[in-house]
Amino acid sequence: MSDRRGNALKTILQLMCQLLWVVGIVVGLSGLYLLMKYTQNRIFFSDAYITLPAICAFASAVVLVVSAFVGSWLSLRDSMCLQGWFVLLLVLVFCLESTASALAYFHTKNLDSEIAPLSGMFQKYTGSSQDANSRAVDAAQEELQCCGVHDYKDWLETSWFNRTGGHSVPHSCCNSTFSSCNGTVEQPWELYAQGCQVKLEMSIRSVLTYIIWGFPLVFLVEVALFVAVAQLMRDHPLMAYQIMDKN
Repeated sequence: MSDRRGNALKTILQLMCQLLWVVGIVVGLSGLYLLMKYTQNRIFFSDAYITLPAICAFASAVVLVVSAFVGSWLSLRDSMCLQGWFVLLLVLVFCLESTASALAYFHTKNLDSEIAPLSGMFQKYTGSSQDANSRAVDAAQEELQCCGVHDYKDWLETSWFNRTGGHSVPHSCCNSTFSSCNGTVEQPWELYAQGCQVKLEMSIRSVLTYIIWGFPLVFLVEVALFVAVAQLMRDHPLMAYQIMDKN
């Protein structure tokens, strides 16, 4: 192999490994964000299986970063051992990322059934800061900027609304743009218009979509890396075994 061609391959490998760092960070943040969303709203989910694509995505991000480190090292020296480890790590990334993408696609299609009916959580609302269920409902409405399951009218059918005199909804329903909002149902324009179920589904579905589209990006980068490593391997064939002459 000519020095010019070898240097060109190593430069391409170095650049692709830098891109691998970026892809790894993006994939890892997507998985971490989904885990954070689940942790903040776990009371609204029927099970924890929604975290599986996040775990696979985060694991693939870790392997991506390690692969980028090995690839950058490989671009600085000729080593058949490093080439083998690099290919093995890329195959592992492909398996993890494809699994994360498939799981994310599955959960986007079944998200409605995986989010527990929120009406039960709102019916149990007491307004007490000591009640974990009430704190979760208030936190969800403030973070997602929503009110009720479908809209503020869902609060009119709760036992809490009847006990408080039937005049207002929780202050967490108040739109932050109205500083004078006190939750009264007589001024519904001061409340968040959308319900929490729709907002929660949109939030989770968006991060699942990022995980799904992360797989084609990783796949394209890996194809370019496989081609570069294959060229390096072809230009550095394994030494053939030879029978030593006794004399």
